[in-house]
Amino acid sequence: MKIGLMTAVTDSPETSFDDIVSDAQQAEAEGFSAIWMANIFGLDAISTLSIIGRATKTIELGTAVTPTYPRHPTALAQQALTAAVASDNRFNLGIGLSHKVVIENMFGFSYDKPAQHMREYLSVLMPLLAGDAVQFTGDHYSVNGVRLTMPGRPVVPTLIAALGPVMLNLAGAMADGTITWMTGAKTLETHIIPKINDSAEKAGRKTPRIVAGFPILLTDQVAETRARIDQSLAIYGTLPSYRAMLDKEGLKGPGDLAIVGDETEVRARLDDLRAIGVTDFTAAIAADNAKDAARTRAFLASEC
Repeated sequence: MKIGLMTAVTDSPETSFDDIVSDAQQAEAEGFSAIWMANIFGLDAISTLSIIGRATKTIELGTAVTPTYPRHPTALAQQALTAAVASDNRFNLGIGLSHKVVIENMFGFSYDKPAQHMREYLSVLMPLLAGDAVQFTGDHYSVNGVRLTMPGRPVVPTLIAALGPVMLNLAGAMADGTITWMTGAKTLETHIIPKINDSAEKAGRKTPRIVAGFPILLTDQVAETRARIDQSLAIYGTLPSYRAMLDKEGLKGPGDLAIVGDETEVRARLDDLRAIGVTDFTAAIAADNAKDAARTRAFLASEC
């Protein structure tokens, strides 16, 4: 199981762009497999990772995740292929539907039939990423004869934020894997991994990547840390798709899901994820002080 990091918070006025690039360079030197970046209301993740790709040599880069609705699939394909070229094919495109409260209430798009939206989106996106011309007519998208030409031979592994059965079926049949968040080990083992693997097998595709993100911290203050994570990540316990995963796991909130404890406890939790088939672990280091952050990062680097 590869171990990667979520980037530092990118919407903080105290964090400069140079800090983000330097952090990625440090992660590469420490031996982490990947840097993953969310695309929310801060820096554009694909643009940022493209620049990081020019400042690094070996570390993988990926979005976790870029919402589909605000970007036409041809525009997203063009961005992703450019990022692949800029990073010597180290870029992974993670995409997702986001949430109704964002897409409909904030952006003003219809969130009706999200699975159909994703199916049509992938029907345009995936051929473009493969270098093929697209001729597609659907209810959401109609694309006629578009083909993108890029220098070199860019390859863009594409991962879908898939949690429900329909989305897992799409991810297995049409993409390269899934990215999860707020999803525990039991749910990964009994729901996520079997469903996406079965879909991929039926479609004749290779075994999907399972990129699992967790809040994580090495600390001696376990109860206090879980309470703080519950508070800081409270929004995730209210969003329907994540709430469903927490309920399936039998957890009250994000603090219960977090991997928290000493080195022995955290290593055991990582071993559990490795044993059930998680291919990539994404660490969202949930520290409120430099000492715990450094301790956690050093431990994770030693596990790479």
